[in-house]
Amino acid sequence: MSAPELEHLFTLTAATNLTGMIANGPMGTRVIVDASTGTFEGARLKGTVSGPGGDWVTVRADGSMQLDVRILLKTDDGADILCEYKGIGLDGATKITTAPMFQTSHENYTWLNSVVAIARGTSGGGSVTYEVYEVK
Repeated sequence: MSAPELEHLFTLTAATNLTGMIANGPMGTRVIVDASTGTFEGARLKGTVSGPGGDWVTVRADGSMQLDVRILLKTDDGADILCEYKGIGLDGATKITTAPMFQTSHENYTWLNSVVAIARGTSGGGSVTYEVYEVK
């Protein structure tokens, strides 16, 4: 079997806003982050991040962050695409790696339903930015 190849899907930037925190819970510190506005753009799709959407972060004992994200992407031609991903943030979320998957019923984008992606990103200053790649 050959090594996977990557094809750039889009760049995504979303505004982030802390909405809640449960410090020192049994699984770590839980941080709830609103991520319901932003934009994405790539060769095959572009549009806006449309609320509601957010990240349910667990800050673990070693300082790493486990991400659990659901956002709604709305393409410029009116398609709704659910984007869900889990991942790990390191160094205060300046280094993020995630594995997005997608769900849509819009005929122009049903190809996304079979895509597994990986993304690299960084956060800070009230936003998060990802480069999202389809695994081929």
